[in-house]
Amino acid sequence: MPREFLRFQRVSRQLQRELGEVLQRDLRDPKLGFVTVNDVEVTKDLSVAKVFISVLTTKEEDKQASITALNRAANYIHGVVSKRMRMRMVPQLRFFLDDSIEQGIKMDALLKATNPDNKK
Repeated sequence: MPREFLRFQRVSRQLQRELGEVLQRDLRDPKLGFVTVNDVEVTKDLSVAKVFISVLTTKEEDKQASITALNRAANYIHGVVSKRMRMRMVPQLRFFLDDSIEQGIKMDALLKATNPDNKK
């Protein structure tokens, strides 16, 4: 019987929960805006974790500043998360901007513009 969830997938979910709490409670950086952890992709060997972040702001410069601030604080965040998770080795964190929500809003607006009769 095959396993339903592989270890790297479980680590990914747990890491997403822990990172959300750490970014909300422990990180005090004025350059960091209101950020949300959308997804975490962990490599199969558990060495690297790509953390996809969305930033609640309209300016592209502020979004890039938030990602830069997170990548600068990655070692600190890694240390805090390492203490919270019961793992021998926590993956190295790399933060990336996730603009999938904005793309979805744009697509929705385009779809509404093509069909003006549908007011939903």
